[in-house]
Amino acid sequence: MTLKQTDNPIVMTLDAGGTNLVFSAVSNQQEIVEPYVLPAHGHDLDKCLRNIINGFEAIVSKLKEKPVAISFAFPGPADYANGIIGDLGNLPGFRGGVALGPMLEDRFGMPVFINNDGDLFAYGEAMFGLLPYVNHKLKEQGSIKQFHNLAAFTLGTGFGGGLVCNGQLFRGDNGVAAEVWLLRNPMDESINAEESISARAITGEYKNLGGNGGGDLTPRDVYDIAKGLKKGNQQAALDSFTRFGRALGMAVAEVATLTDSLIAIGGGLASAQDLFFPAMISELNGSFATPSGDTIPRLIMKVHNLDNDEDFSRFAQGQSSTIQVPYSSRQIEYDPAKRIGVGVSRLGASKAISLGAYAYALNELGVIKNQ
Repeated sequence: MTLKQTDNPIVMTLDAGGTNLVFSAVSNQQEIVEPYVLPAHGHDLDKCLRNIINGFEAIVSKLKEKPVAISFAFPGPADYANGIIGDLGNLPGFRGGVALGPMLEDRFGMPVFINNDGDLFAYGEAMFGLLPYVNHKLKEQGSIKQFHNLAAFTLGTGFGGGLVCNGQLFRGDNGVAAEVWLLRNPMDESINAEESISARAITGEYKNLGGNGGGDLTPRDVYDIAKGLKKGNQQAALDSFTRFGRALGMAVAEVATLTDSLIAIGGGLASAQDLFFPAMISELNGSFATPSGDTIPRLIMKVHNLDNDEDFSRFAQGQSSTIQVPYSSRQIEYDPAKRIGVGVSRLGASKAISLGAYAYALNELGVIKNQ
């Protein structure tokens, strides 16, 4: 498919959950129709598939121009590259492999791209969110430093992630790269990381540390207790977010060791950054002990809080200097400070996933170039 750079191609999107299917369309980085909602019917494959078709047909009927692609996030396990969905926990009607992508390609006569939400969150933040925001701000502050890679993490009911390298989503050979929820739990090596980095981790830790509040306690309740806005064990609430931040910092450090990239944090729990960011940053900038009794930095790179103005200024400044080229009168700028930064999503998880789906489709079709 060939499109002019001056065109504003339309991509249809879907937010697929266990309860509802929310359909929309994006053009020029904007949602251009009112979202259309249908029940998921997760236990009935026929009803679910028919509603997926009906939802996209409803969006097509609202558009003045034909879309160029369908692109959306769908729960896994899945063979995303081939559009085949596997056995889903929240949509149990999908058993034994369902060729959802090929079905939609046959029905609508256009390319269909399916990824998981962590991947598309990362891609949205890399193309339109935190990555370009940071690079623009660095230029404004006169820094020669620019970043091209991003690791992104979603914090909510679960712990998800995605990697973007030089404008390309890194999916791995099996389409399961960046399944960070399966990192080893830094607090208990017998379980996975998600058990300490999720909504249930916040509420569970609060109760374990002596808090109370009943079985329906939410992370927001624990946050309000920590801030003194609600009655409860304030120290237990503060400590639960500190332990959450430490666990997150350890997990992020494992990924950052391999990616040497900016880090984006999103999802519902990201709004509590004031309570867990300090512990996370401290862990990222921590150290290891050596057998001789010395210490070495946890990461080669210094990690900065991109949402703190003073720390961002230090991040931008680095250690830039001018050095002489040997046997020459020429001088060049040199900044030996190895550094990365971590910041909260500039788009919000939902918008980042939608724009990530849009950008991914256009990138695959060759409509947009790497930024």
